[in-house]
Amino acid sequence: MEIYHGSYTKILSPQILKGPFTKDFGDGFYCTEIRKQAQKWAKRYDTPIVNIYEYQPNNHLKTLYFKEMTDEWLDFVVNCRRGIEHDYDIIEGPMADDQIWNYVEAFIDGRIPRKAFWEIAKFNYPTHQIVFCTEEALKTLTFEGSDTL
Repeated sequence: MEIYHGSYTKILSPQILKGPFTKDFGDGFYCTEIRKQAQKWAKRYDTPIVNIYEYQPNNHLKTLYFKEMTDEWLDFVVNCRRGIEHDYDIIEGPMADDQIWNYVEAFIDGRIPRKAFWEIAKFNYPTHQIVFCTEEALKTLTFEGSDTL
């Protein structure tokens, strides 16, 4: 499967990215199967670059897959955004973009109930992310090239 990572530089050897801000599925190297989404990520930078990788799944790794936004997905994202660690190598599923994240925060804070979150969230366009959380997971990626936007 071909996947993409939006950045400001060519990344021949991906690394686990850790930072002060928590993300949907925790620390890791985030990619997507949607080229347009990776382009959007890259356009946040002055020199936008989309890196292209071949992803070869490894059945020996611990993976978690969310086909769509569900209560399980929401609870997992909330835990990761709160900094609660997990032990998965690879996690794949929808992305809580900025708009969805605002609704997630409102849910966490108790400003909207779970049912209201789902009513609001169902009108958003499809997103996808796959995060490689361990060094073993990164071995499933092969750099294929990059495009400067």
